[in-house]
Amino acid sequence: MSKQELPLVSADGAEVGAAERCCPTLLAAPLDEDQAAELAPVFKALGDPVRLRLLSMIASRAGGEVCVCDLTPAFALSQPTISHHLKLLRQAGLIASERRGTWVYYRLLPAATDRLAAVLTRPAS
Repeated sequence: MSKQELPLVSADGAEVGAAERCCPTLLAAPLDEDQAAELAPVFKALGDPVRLRLLSMIASRAGGEVCVCDLTPAFALSQPTISHHLKLLRQAGLIASERRGTWVYYRLLPAATDRLAAVLTRPAS
């Protein structure tokens, strides 16, 4: 027996990508109540310029993670304010954190951004 997975195909015979299997796009079908309730906090977290910049800084960092001590100097905000914004990104499921001694290191959760990208992608025509 082969361990190869069979591709999922649509009615017209086109192969369906992983993103299309997991979550419908906004342009393919209206979101139901549960989907909207699940996505709204994520979009709300990204709706703040500071949080959007923080996410970008974390995601683009070589090595995949960044210390909070490297994030704070980039902003004219206090350390507690930066920590609050990072907490909201964590609660939205966009980043994860790990404490190492006195510092906290943050990394992007790619599955979360992949899901957002899938939801916002136009379906293949």
